[in-house]
Amino acid sequence: MGPKDRTSNGHRRRDRMPQYQRHRRPSCAALDLGSNNCRLLVAEPAKEGFHVVDAFSRIVRLGEGIERHGKLSEAAMERTIDALKVCAAKMRRRRVASARSVATEACRRASNGDEFLDRVRTETGLEIEIISTAEEAALALGGCMPLLEPGSSHALVFDIGGGSTELMWVDCGGSEAGFRILESASLPLGVINLSEIYGADRLTPEIYETMVAKVVPALEAFDDSGKIRGKIGRGEVQMLGTSGTVTTIAGINLGLPSYDRAQVDGCFMAFEEARAVNARLLALDLRGRAAVPCIGPSRADLVLAGCAILEAIIRIWPVGRLRVADRGLREGILLDLMRGSRSGSLVA
Repeated sequence: MGPKDRTSNGHRRRDRMPQYQRHRRPSCAALDLGSNNCRLLVAEPAKEGFHVVDAFSRIVRLGEGIERHGKLSEAAMERTIDALKVCAAKMRRRRVASARSVATEACRRASNGDEFLDRVRTETGLEIEIISTAEEAALALGGCMPLLEPGSSHALVFDIGGGSTELMWVDCGGSEAGFRILESASLPLGVINLSEIYGADRLTPEIYETMVAKVVPALEAFDDSGKIRGKIGRGEVQMLGTSGTVTTIAGINLGLPSYDRAQVDGCFMAFEEARAVNARLLALDLRGRAAVPCIGPSRADLVLAGCAILEAIIRIWPVGRLRVADRGLREGILLDLMRGSRSGSLVA
């Protein structure tokens, strides 16, 4: 299979089938508007979930400046609306029958979040809803659940985002579905706001440690009385990370010449491997990080903040290795739509 047989996100394409077979099954769409990225998946129902037929992802940095000003900037809104117009066009072209479009931390925190989504509706035709942190966690877990292994009694799942970091403490055998969220938390610490606080060019090891130290207390509060660390000590916990930070670090660790979802999604990464990549990136300046495969100019100024959050996580919870997921919220939405549990619409 060559590069033309995959979408820009690395999913297998399905649009090379004969013309008479196309659009025989109704397609669904999931749009995730986060603090850093605007991402879309369009898929058709399949025997085991769904088949992706189109995808789109663009870094828009909607949450840029919220830490300082408390609202979405005009430049960030313009960038985001441009990306959303592309998403709306794809959804119409694919004749999407049902869709759900959600916004997360940036729109939750911004004083003008609702006003922005009204503008989105007017300019793109997209109906986007702001979801709670609890629903975000549940959908993300639903999307990456196939990567959780049945051998451990519990799992620690995390998603390092642009404006927040989501944590989920999961019982791996507590429901008919096999997995149940026991606790979840949304920490107001993500790659955008940490980068704005501590800078993004060459960071000294001392500044990097300060970033790690800022994250650690929130993680310890989530662990509370050490319940997670206690189970880790007994070998009962697996760890799963889903975020651009984790997938980027995994791609670098694998030595990929360019990002390849097929190789990254589902791979395992030892903590010492992640730390080696973090140390390598910390030694580089902004231009040097931009030249690293799997990073590029669009992520170079944010990746060290993500490394610091990841370092805090693996320092507090020494599971030893983590599984990497290039999936999550959008896939969870699609599975809900395929089951008919939720429905949404694209405004004509």
